[in-house]
Amino acid sequence: MPYLQTSKKSRALSTLLDIKSQKCGLRHTIFSVVGNEYTGEWQDNKKHGKGTQVWKKSGAIYHGEWKFGKPDGYGTYSVLIPETKELAKKYCGEWKHGKKHGYGMYLYNNSAVYEGEWSENHRSGWGRMYYESRDIYEGEWMKDKNHGQGIIRCANGNWYEGTWGEGKKNGIGKFYYSDKGQLYEGIWLDGVAKCGTLSDFGRNEAPTPSKCQIPQVRLVDMQLVLKESEEAYLETINSKFPLHNTLTEN
Repeated sequence: MPYLQTSKKSRALSTLLDIKSQKCGLRHTIFSVVGNEYTGEWQDNKKHGKGTQVWKKSGAIYHGEWKFGKPDGYGTYSVLIPETKELAKKYCGEWKHGKKHGYGMYLYNNSAVYEGEWSENHRSGWGRMYYESRDIYEGEWMKDKNHGQGIIRCANGNWYEGTWGEGKKNGIGKFYYSDKGQLYEGIWLDGVAKCGTLSDFGRNEAPTPSKCQIPQVRLVDMQLVLKESEEAYLETINSKFPLHNTLTEN
């Protein structure tokens, strides 16, 4: 059967043309088959360096650093608001392998804002959250939940400082009731105070203080009673959150 034999020269030319056709370095806008467009730097046919990607279907835009085809480094992601046809910034910060990773700020639709550390698209590490209710949480996070040491300052003046587990007060913590001028110090389990002491704290400045002051507890050994109760609850908490045993210890 006859066949076409190619010369070494023609094969070399073909290889050279193939290399030249690959996108590498700074290029003008490139359109994909679905209409997405990218303007920026390339390496080995992949987005690499600084560039801007526009998604046709959603109108979203990413502008920043790329590595081997994915957002990686510092960049800003914005979305298109259908009603106004205007761009709204959603995330500004660090990326890794196409996911929010490192330090960055995210703006939610309900005016809430998170500023802090991320791990694979999740709030993880240290961060500050400004809620729509005007409450502010500052502390540790794990997979989008308050987890570890943190403090929340409520819009009504109340505040809690202590240990958190999976988004709830879990462990040793203090809660200040600004309206009554009282301070609770003790153990929490799944957001509920379980064992501790309640004392007057800023009672004279409180808007609606209790009619009577909290009397002193007269026990032979109050600390021993509290310690025994605390140990029982801490054992339960430590079994639920084994990675944070040290956070519930004094």
